[in-house]
Amino acid sequence: MNFTILIPMILVYTGIMSALAYYGYKTTRTEADYLVGGRQIHPTVMALSYGATFISTSSLIGFGGVSASHGFGLLWLCFLNIVFGVFLSFVFFGTRIRKLSNQLGAYTFAELLGKRFQSKFITVFAGLVIFILMPAYTSIVLVGGGRFLQETLSMNYNVALLVLAIIVGLYVLSGGIKAVMYTDAFAAIVMFIGMSLFLFMGYKAVGGIIDGHTGLTALKGLVPPELAEQGHRGWTSMPELGSPLWWSLVSTIIMGVGIGVLAQPQLIMRFMTVKNNQALYRSVVVGGVFIFFMTGAAFMLGPISNLYFYEREGMLAMEVAQGNVDLVIPAFINHLMPDWFVYLFTLTLLSAAISTISSLIHLQGSAFGQDILKTLGVKSLFGMDASRIGVLIGILAAVALSYILPGGVIAQATAFWFGICAAGFLPVLLGTLFWKRSTRAGAKASMLVGFGISIFGFLFLHQKEAAAFGLSELIFNRETLFGYPMTHIDPLFYALPLSAITFVAVSLLTKKEEFEAEAPDQEKRDDKIG
Repeated sequence: MNFTILIPMILVYTGIMSALAYYGYKTTRTEADYLVGGRQIHPTVMALSYGATFISTSSLIGFGGVSASHGFGLLWLCFLNIVFGVFLSFVFFGTRIRKLSNQLGAYTFAELLGKRFQSKFITVFAGLVIFILMPAYTSIVLVGGGRFLQETLSMNYNVALLVLAIIVGLYVLSGGIKAVMYTDAFAAIVMFIGMSLFLFMGYKAVGGIIDGHTGLTALKGLVPPELAEQGHRGWTSMPELGSPLWWSLVSTIIMGVGIGVLAQPQLIMRFMTVKNNQALYRSVVVGGVFIFFMTGAAFMLGPISNLYFYEREGMLAMEVAQGNVDLVIPAFINHLMPDWFVYLFTLTLLSAAISTISSLIHLQGSAFGQDILKTLGVKSLFGMDASRIGVLIGILAAVALSYILPGGVIAQATAFWFGICAAGFLPVLLGTLFWKRSTRAGAKASMLVGFGISIFGFLFLHQKEAAAFGLSELIFNRETLFGYPMTHIDPLFYALPLSAITFVAVSLLTKKEEFEAEAPDQEKRDDKIG
């Protein structure tokens, strides 16, 4: 480890991040500033912050490692990320979310849903779901950053987790969403440079795109027997249709994350921070290019690492990583890249981790303080702003889970969070934005069914989670209630349709409430923050 290179780079990096966070702190004066940036964030900053929040260490480390095992099929997730996560989200969802949140004076995702249906229950329930379940996602982003620091800098894993948590906590507690988004934008630039260089050098090391893909196709006979039995047909082919591996890849990873992105509260909040629709339209290109170079690069380099390691070590990537998918990309970087790039990529991964964790922690704090306590009439606890107490609790919960979760769980935990958000929130969000006939009763029923069926599916039907929790084994003396293919079909596939059907049916069977969006009382809403 060359400290003469590493230390100056980290000092410059932290100096810039600290300056941006301080600027966010100095310009944060009201509740609106802390929660939605005063609705005056520049479109480029919004797009970069959206991308940096979306692309975390779970994408670069976790999903990059999964692609090394599963192959180029994960590029379908990159396609959905761009089409759904950027184009559809910005142009069709974002414009309506921005307008409606401004009309209602809503500063959070849960508050948007609750005010649309004039229901405190919806606001508090959505806030509780975010506050209680999001630490599972936040923790695996911490794990990704910690594993990279452990592998590349030989840092103690526990120390790495604490360092990341402390840095993020300081940014979020002080400057709110402004500090988060300004630092996100800078982090996104670092990430873009790092991944672009990594993509170029990775393909150069295997002879370019054509030779690399040809060589990887020729390794088809080396697919591990256990993967071949599950339907693996080589790293440049999709798994066999209907096989266990196909169901896991398509239903859990591709569809779970690809559809789930439309209902991610931490991303939806970004649309509330810009001034007008034109800002969102201008953000599409920046967001699309950024997402391609992040997810696309990771999902291509993962499979290519197999060819690289086989040509030099006589082993596949998973063998080099000793079976832990979360260590494939760090190992690839250590073998392939010069020291200076390892340090640059360290900053890239730090940027990915810090940008996503800060957004998630800010959302958890907002859910605790704004959606739960303030909705119930509690504005502060122990003389401290409730949202900031939520930030502290969220950080502690994420760090605690980081020590508990097993290795190789990053991609799985990401798909879990994205999937339950899609099942529980997406039908209600669609009704909020596009269906005037939707009712309060329909929204409540849909959310309860969506989350209820999803959690039931993970506990009793989906094999990986059911086996880990052991509840089905304890109650029914069976690892899962049903056999294949239900053991490999993600709960999203049945929870989302049932949630949507419930929403439509109950709304049509109940009386529509009178709803009229009114301009918010800014003097009342923009209370000074202590």
